[in-house]
Amino acid sequence: MRRNNQGLFRPKNPKKYKGDPTKIVYRSSWERIFMGYCDLREDVQKWNSEEVIIPYYDPIQKKWRRYFPDFLIQYKNKEGILMTEVVEIKPHKEVVGPPVNPPRKTKSWVYEVKTYVTNQSKWKAAEEFCEDRGWSFRIVTEKELGIKR
Repeated sequence: MRRNNQGLFRPKNPKKYKGDPTKIVYRSSWERIFMGYCDLREDVQKWNSEEVIIPYYDPIQKKWRRYFPDFLIQYKNKEGILMTEVVEIKPHKEVVGPPVNPPRKTKSWVYEVKTYVTNQSKWKAAEEFCEDRGWSFRIVTEKELGIKR
């Protein structure tokens, strides 16, 4: 199961995890860092990983697909109000997207454009899904995680 930075996360506070705490899979070191944050922060009451399913229309493949955001967390804000948030972990460069008019349109650039377009569709669907439920949607990048690249 270990490929690159993938593995099983072992929470110190398994009761906070909504799901089976022995089967929490991280798919990147950034997800592992965020899991540690959820596990150890007192304001985070409950959390889970890849349990929410959001339908979205994929404009690249021209069909309906299912999006599994990285996390669902419930936390108390500064006023003590319980908030629910869907969180996606992504590199900053995927959030801002590729250059609009690069000097050369390489295969790599085309792939980045397709990824960006697909992600935009997922995130729009996630925002609407969350809004319907009174939740919020947030994308967390290496900048918010405090990772220097």
